[in-house]
Amino acid sequence: MRPSSAWLRNHTYLVPLVLLVVAVALNYYFQPNFFQPRVLNGNLRVMLPLMVLAAGQALVIIAGGIDLSVGAMVSLVNVLLVTLVTRESGPPEVLLAVGAALLVGAAAGAVNGLCVAYLRLQPIVTTYATSFLFSGVALAVLPRPGGALPRALTTFYRSAPLGVPATAYGIALLLLLWVVLRRTRFVQYLYAVGGNAAAARASGVRVAFTRFLSYVTMGLFAALSAMMLTLSTGSGNSRLGDAMTLPSIVAVVLGGTRLAGGQGGVVGAVIGVAVLTIIRNLITFSNVPTWYQTLFDAVVILLALAGPGIVQLIRGRRA
Repeated sequence: MRPSSAWLRNHTYLVPLVLLVVAVALNYYFQPNFFQPRVLNGNLRVMLPLMVLAAGQALVIIAGGIDLSVGAMVSLVNVLLVTLVTRESGPPEVLLAVGAALLVGAAAGAVNGLCVAYLRLQPIVTTYATSFLFSGVALAVLPRPGGALPRALTTFYRSAPLGVPATAYGIALLLLLWVVLRRTRFVQYLYAVGGNAAAARASGVRVAFTRFLSYVTMGLFAALSAMMLTLSTGSGNSRLGDAMTLPSIVAVVLGGTRLAGGQGGVVGAVIGVAVLTIIRNLITFSNVPTWYQTLFDAVVILLALAGPGIVQLIRGRRA
């Protein structure tokens, strides 16, 4: 492999970064107040929950899996939070709810991990089925939208400490977490398992356990995403996360992570979410029918699936 090819392989977020610059420039053309603090803060509040969810999805896909139940997990944690926390709740009740949310998210991820890693069921079919399970539990917990968080929590999420949106600190912490995780054996094992599971097993990597942990981690990220989404909305809805599953996958693919696994990262997924959000803004401000967003999502996934075959076909013709 040429040095330039190896460098690009390790920096898969460069192409989506160029797309982000172009999207921001076009959005600024249609929305001149795009960089005003109020508008920027609102956009970041929309992006952050999906960025966290896409980060977890990226880890699962890097390991060679996929999770179609992430939206349902977000809904489940959301209704749990608004059930445990009310406007009158104090810090002890809030901390208890946060711990319960993380525990439920990890448990939901463990269910998926057990089925995929140890029972060896197909990830797509398994997580599609568990999405109905988690959605049903969420609906049982909160049949109708409702609930309300303490005003201090929702106000803080919308605030801008030191002139910087609170959500910007969240994005920075997410990227910092990836820098730390990227150096751990766990993430190195994810790449090894996603790249070549047989070779990883021969090298002593516990393939099944690594895949199991990837889904548990996904559950934790889904819980964190639900917390931020709940802070943004201030209420609960058993269908709140339904529309987040496909964008989380599209953002990961757009960020340079292969659906086959073994390549990509969280940075690209975060950039992918920003690109998707800005494209939605462009569709809104340019009066383009909203179904073009769905078309864009479909085209991205199709290109990701067909891309390797197209490249091989071109190389074969050149040879």
